[in-house]
Amino acid sequence: MLQDFLQVKRLEGYGLTDLPDFKSEFSSGMDLCANFLVTDKKKEVLIPSNGRIMISTGLAIEIPKNCEGQIRSRSGLSFDHGIIVLNSPGTIDQDFRGHLKIILANFGIDDYLIRQGDRIAQLVIINVVRPQIRLVEKLNASKRGNKGFGSTGIT
Repeated sequence: MLQDFLQVKRLEGYGLTDLPDFKSEFSSGMDLCANFLVTDKKKEVLIPSNGRIMISTGLAIEIPKNCEGQIRSRSGLSFDHGIIVLNSPGTIDQDFRGHLKIILANFGIDDYLIRQGDRIAQLVIINVVRPQIRLVEKLNASKRGNKGFGSTGIT
């Protein structure tokens, strides 16, 4: 069962931004903010059209046991500007304690500016099942069988 706390550590040298936060009562994801080093003179970064960049959050996290973190795109950024989390969902393993960074890509037609404190992605914590692995000679039959991509149709 999911534990109640996501442990969050602010990393030294980064500005103060909002902690991961649910923005509505029934949000599944917590918003994550861009966070640049205090010593950086620029507090913004430009993602060129068809470009990609790694954005710092200035945070490290400890995910509850038997869970993973998933980094997902924000729908408004995706639809309005073509900004997506490139490896979405990005997986954060439960035992990772390093700097949480977000890979953003710009599939929009215009360059896009990310500023200090901008909400750039979502973090969703989900339970993970880790089954035992068993090698078998035969798999149980199913109605779908080995039919692959598109086999269930469109309508």
